[in-house]
Amino acid sequence: MNLSPRLKVIGTFQFISLADIILILIIFFLLASTFIIQPGIKVDLPKALSPEREGEKNILITITKEGNLYLNQRLIDWKHFPSSLYREILKRPDPMIILYADASIPLQTAVRVLDVAKGAGAKRLLIATRAE
Repeated sequence: MNLSPRLKVIGTFQFISLADIILILIIFFLLASTFIIQPGIKVDLPKALSPEREGEKNILITITKEGNLYLNQRLIDWKHFPSSLYREILKRPDPMIILYADASIPLQTAVRVLDVAKGAGAKRLLIATRAE
């Protein structure tokens, strides 16, 4: 009797399939993740160890390196700033004033804005920074 030898099948792991799955997962997580982008005016914030997050009831004040003043993303004149800020404070219960000041502006300008905010009735003031 003549028997033919059996072919042995060697089991191999298909790494190409695994690589495809990993690539698809990476693409999925990149697309599904949220990117934190601060909306609005571009300023170079000073660094700090513990950055704060802003909420809906906050009032945002931004000072650009050119010296432009923004109140909640709206360009505002310096002479109208105290009255506009006072109206914004009245709209919100216990708002937090967040100052986004470019790192290159004089400190006196930032202090002036914070003094106006205190005079308008703000109790909680915060200077925004970027993490080191």
